[in-house]
Amino acid sequence: MAKMHEAAEPGNAVGPGDVCFRRPTVSAVVAGLGAFVPPRVVDNTELATRFDVTPEWIVARAGVERRHIATSEATSDLALEAAARALKSAGSPAVDAVVLATTTPDHPLPATAPMVASRLGLGSVAAFDVAAVCSGFVYALAVANGLISSGQAEQALVIGADTLSSILDPQDPATNSIFADGAGAVVLRRGEAEEPGAVLAIDLGSDGSRPDLIAVPDGGSRRREPDNGNTTCPYLQVNGSPVFINSVKRMAASAQAVMDEVGWLPEQVDWLVPHQANIRIVKPVVDRLRIDRTRALVHLDQVGNTSAASIPLALTHGCHTGRLKPGQRVVLTAFGGGLTWGSAALIWPDVH
Repeated sequence: MAKMHEAAEPGNAVGPGDVCFRRPTVSAVVAGLGAFVPPRVVDNTELATRFDVTPEWIVARAGVERRHIATSEATSDLALEAAARALKSAGSPAVDAVVLATTTPDHPLPATAPMVASRLGLGSVAAFDVAAVCSGFVYALAVANGLISSGQAEQALVIGADTLSSILDPQDPATNSIFADGAGAVVLRRGEAEEPGAVLAIDLGSDGSRPDLIAVPDGGSRRREPDNGNTTCPYLQVNGSPVFINSVKRMAASAQAVMDEVGWLPEQVDWLVPHQANIRIVKPVVDRLRIDRTRALVHLDQVGNTSAASIPLALTHGCHTGRLKPGQRVVLTAFGGGLTWGSAALIWPDVH
């Protein structure tokens, strides 16, 4: 493990294995982890029959072999299960805030986070939603980190949860082959920046000039009903080619930004945990960062693209399978509608 400094001493050379940057002494520290997917599994054979394609076409297009789809479950139900598991993992601590990243809330109003907090029995804690689509978990992590670092909270619950099946066009094989439902959560506590699990660096960004690339066009205040005889479009629309170009570019640059901040070379990163968008996006992101593909933590084949839930689902899978080990250097990176993107770096803690 690299030796860490708060800042380089004048005149002292810093080697490539050293981490040299300024950061606060107080940080949010990952103390618990949990995930949940709905029990219904939809494999490629079922989808192939439904859309008159082949299972091989789906794997080649998305890298997905199976996915979990909600039946009667809402986003709050998935979030509740993941959060309860994360709290148990952390020893069931009291939390001061619940930050829920989702693009598929139970209702347009009110927010979903207060309902989750109430069902968890957390009392009158601060609870609110964050909408950054597939970047939502990293955004929520940044918000909770800020609450803790500023002294507004001692411990926070961060959840990424989506039921994307609720906004998919039932006639579209492309989106149905990729997107799925799930939830993941982490508990953060106030701690020291030198501790394993401390959030070391975060990078966030957005580009609102292309909101059309990943969007549900109708249902908001901009398009409340069909205009000039146009049919409604209440379903998720993804403009494939420009989304691919932007996601690869933005995720790689954002991940590189946090690696530079903490002084990690590509060969020093034990795990890159990308948003599980599509295998055709994940591979070039890893390659641009010059990280070996074997060190990309990918869970996409088993759960699909679960939007804000994808990174915590992958982290939980990596932890439970023994691939993620305490002391390893981990970089998270994501890209989503908005357009939004974000990354974070941390040393993996001893969580179960």
